[in-house]
Amino acid sequence: MIQKNLNSYLNSISHYTELRVQENRNLQITFVKGNLMRNIKNAGSGVSARVCKNGSWGFASNPEFNYENIQAVIKTANENAVFLDSRQNKSKDFHTQGVVSLEKDFSTKKPRLSQKQIMDFVKEVDNYIEKKYPELSNRIVSLNCLDMEKSLITSDGTTLYSMLPRTIIYFSLAMDKDGKPVEVGDSAGGLGQFEGRFNSPSDLYEKIDKVYEHLLKKSEGVYAEAGLKTCILDAKLAGILAHEAIGHTTEADLVLGGSVAANYMNRSVSSPLVTLVDFAHTALGSTCPVPIYIDDEGTLAEDTVIIDKGVLRSYMHNKESAMHFNVKPTGNARAFEFFDEPLIRMRNTAILPGVSKREDMIASIDDGYYLIQPSNGQADTTSEFMFGVTLGYEIKNGKLGSAIKDITISGVAFDVLKTITMVSDDMNWSAGGFCGKKQMITVGMGGPAIKCKINIGGR
Repeated sequence: MIQKNLNSYLNSISHYTELRVQENRNLQITFVKGNLMRNIKNAGSGVSARVCKNGSWGFASNPEFNYENIQAVIKTANENAVFLDSRQNKSKDFHTQGVVSLEKDFSTKKPRLSQKQIMDFVKEVDNYIEKKYPELSNRIVSLNCLDMEKSLITSDGTTLYSMLPRTIIYFSLAMDKDGKPVEVGDSAGGLGQFEGRFNSPSDLYEKIDKVYEHLLKKSEGVYAEAGLKTCILDAKLAGILAHEAIGHTTEADLVLGGSVAANYMNRSVSSPLVTLVDFAHTALGSTCPVPIYIDDEGTLAEDTVIIDKGVLRSYMHNKESAMHFNVKPTGNARAFEFFDEPLIRMRNTAILPGVSKREDMIASIDDGYYLIQPSNGQADTTSEFMFGVTLGYEIKNGKLGSAIKDITISGVAFDVLKTITMVSDDMNWSAGGFCGKKQMITVGMGGPAIKCKINIGGR
């Protein structure tokens, strides 16, 4: 438990200051074919301060957060700001916001389990897979628990205490077919500590069985036909497209760095069926996978409607970029470790649900593909992307057909969005991802399924 009340440290400041004390606690357990390959528990904590003078920011941090070190961090950050101001001469007034104070603690209320008890839980999941599917050539069951606890205070009076935990179990099943490995995986979990997310290993068995069914079908899968195809991108793929290929282009620091979105404000960039939102903490009445109520600059976090019915309407901002564009900051400044400066980062990015039923979307396609599970990929600030797809099916005459082998999809995201003709009426989140823009950060992504045209790499 870190110190919640930081008021006493800001008595002698002379410029706008943000003070943050933070601890990240990690637990990672991995079994590969029944062998314990990873069993790590660690924590990293410390204090950081940011000071602004005339638009120039000074930053400092220290892994020890006793009274003397915290005062020293504030002093160093102030000296850095004064030094940079003497060189940069920005002469910008910093407009502070109203005072906000919040405490958000998502810790479980259940009794905590020991590391061994949690390890035994993961082992039991592995035992289930081994006994039920002995023909597998490989199986991996992995647990990742992260608690992010922080206290934040700003010199204009905003305070935040938050404890945002995330627990994810990943599992991957593989078999050999004609001398080549075939693999399918999935995950479960999300916001919350382990005890609040999982009651019994048996809760995962149905999902594991479905993964095995997909694996069997994929082992008999066919090669996809290359070219521009009509496809349905399920929620995970639509989510990664929204995050990687659209979201990053509309982060204001990347816009200032030359993102293609700099030319698109208030212009049509997609089908009018598309409304794309970076949600702060609540979406459609439910708490998001990564709920941010006040960001790491002390700004009240609000939803950012990036695309509204096909028209680009907003970028994501921190305080500095908001000042440049003469708009309000959106609460998108986030830092992962105590020694990280807040950067403009997404929170929970998704296309809003539409009105179409999934079965009607499938029925509307004579020859195309239903793409479900993404793997790694890349995108750049032109919105050009390439993602791997590890699970998908043919669509023939309006019905699902054979599973397909691993493929890649590619294109220019803003062009792909213009081809969307149907959006499903459901909403599904993916909670296990990290975003790696200069520093890792937890993010949520997802949404409905979308029907669009996209380039497929075949055999």
